[in-house]
Amino acid sequence: MIILNNSDESLLPFYSFAVGHAGVGIHAIDQNGYTVIYNNKMKEIEGLALEDVGDRSILELFNFEQQESTLLKVLQSGKEQLNVKQTYWNRNGTEITTINDTYPIYDGTNLIGAVELVRDVTALEKFVLQPFRKNSDPVTFNQVIAVSPPMKTVISTAKKAVRAKLPVLLIGESGTGKDLIAESIHNELSPSNGQFYTLFCHSSDPTLIERLSKDLNDPEPFTLFCERIDLLSTALQQKLLALLKKTPAGNRQFIASIGDDPVELIASGALLKNLYYFFSSFTIRIPPLRKRKEDIIPFISAYFTRRSERYGSALQGLEQEVEQLFLGYHWPGNMRELEFLLDEISSLATLETSVTTEMLPLHFRMKSNEITDEPMQAADFIVQPNKDLPPLDQFLREAEVYYLHKAMKLNEDNITKTASALGMSRQNLQYRLKKIKK
Repeated sequence: MIILNNSDESLLPFYSFAVGHAGVGIHAIDQNGYTVIYNNKMKEIEGLALEDVGDRSILELFNFEQQESTLLKVLQSGKEQLNVKQTYWNRNGTEITTINDTYPIYDGTNLIGAVELVRDVTALEKFVLQPFRKNSDPVTFNQVIAVSPPMKTVISTAKKAVRAKLPVLLIGESGTGKDLIAESIHNELSPSNGQFYTLFCHSSDPTLIERLSKDLNDPEPFTLFCERIDLLSTALQQKLLALLKKTPAGNRQFIASIGDDPVELIASGALLKNLYYFFSSFTIRIPPLRKRKEDIIPFISAYFTRRSERYGSALQGLEQEVEQLFLGYHWPGNMRELEFLLDEISSLATLETSVTTEMLPLHFRMKSNEITDEPMQAADFIVQPNKDLPPLDQFLREAEVYYLHKAMKLNEDNITKTASALGMSRQNLQYRLKKIKK
């Protein structure tokens, strides 16, 4: 860990110990975006080794898809940002959700950097945001949308796994609903397995498996779902395998998930071969949404029904034009992205009974234009008295998307020319373009 110098050097060991053992993540950067403090808790949250952050700018370390880095915002504005929720993906492709308090650091009147205090809410966020998690009822196979032939096969195979009571491996991209299938298997077991444990494997905490071992001391039947075992370090995968082998099977159901083809993961060293063999008695591949588009409209209908029952929402479906946009879009975030979009639309709806193109967020219309080839118009940004004003942050974000697309077209999609025209670095432009394409 790197610590800024203090006028009283005798206090440095105390500062170092306090920062290193703090219960919150601490990440500080200098005025150029390079890390000067990165404590052990931050390493645990983000899964990065200390040597990974020492000589890289924050733009190189992380991919901020939902919003910009709060550290960079504070560094640019000189103003603190408190209690900000942030979801991003680190250099290893791990999704992280945190609550951040970020402060500017001044030397007299000169802004010299920023420091961020971070609380990890990744596990909590996964429970809150996943489809059907918003309901208090347990997830069952009847609630999983399975109109398409591929999903019907998934459900059929999962029910066979229930009867066999053998370990199950779920394979699928982020957002496809692997956790829903895992919980459905658990709730289909007869007799019931009681507790449903989820091990979120995004952490590099070496005590992760030790804490799991204590949780599994319960003699009662349980189901253990190890989400994304391919994100664990090799050492932690070995510890997990040793724990599972010594845990009596009995009435216990073991389920794991991975995000890519197991052959490729094993070949690249991301997945331990023997851990794969442990879970692969039943291997179930959950297809991405783009390969089962028959499930889109039924999912939307079920979503609006739930929202109507819970909040009294008047929305019932989509207009034909919107339906065609949804069916033509490739949904890189799968069911999770679709539900987030429906959440955004529904939160702004009043008395509308169907979703129109005007109700779609601009960021989605920009992405769907790649399908329809209909360019956005500057008129979309004109403030009209008969339309509700969007939040300023949303308007500015959507205006940035429009502006960058136009700038790239004017410069024939040349990154260097566009960056020069906009007065920004090539790296900064690449970062922003990558962010808005997600």
